[in-house]
Amino acid sequence: MRTLRASELGSYLYCQRAWWYQRQGMESRNLAEMAGGTQLHRAHGRRVVISGLMRILAWVLLLAGLVLLVFILTTELI
Repeated sequence: MRTLRASELGSYLYCQRAWWYQRQGMESRNLAEMAGGTQLHRAHGRRVVISGLMRILAWVLLLAGLVLLVFILTTELI
């Protein structure tokens, strides 16, 4: 009995015929399109990571500004 992998289940659910062709050892004809899709997914992943880092930086800068504001206000009161 052969073990099915999650990627195979995903392929089958997406397109049973493509899954069958893959099991028969046939290669896809649209390799260029698949490579382009892979590049688009990588670029999107990089943008997601960068946006997360920018959000963290924004919170750090906001916190630093608030700390500076509190410091300035308390030193003026004394």
